[in-house]
Amino acid sequence: MTTKAARCLALPAGLALCLIATAAFAQAFSREQDIADLRLGQRVLVDDGSCPAGQIKEVQGSQMTTSGVLRTRKCIPRLGTKKR
Repeated sequence: MTTKAARCLALPAGLALCLIATAAFAQAFSREQDIADLRLGQRVLVDDGSCPAGQIKEVQGSQMTTSGVLRTRKCIPRLGTKKR
């Protein structure tokens, strides 16, 4: 009976892991013009060289207006592999 229970739990557990893993990946673009459809609350990283060294531009859909989603931009620390 334990193998049957394990098989019943394997599919939901696998789906949950896939959803968590895909949410962890941030979308990154090389130009801000490449962002076609930004949704409210969505955050996108843009590596266009406009921020200082060690930082990357974050574009966020912050407010809904009559003409669409208002974008806010700020430079945030670049999270990558740490160098010794």
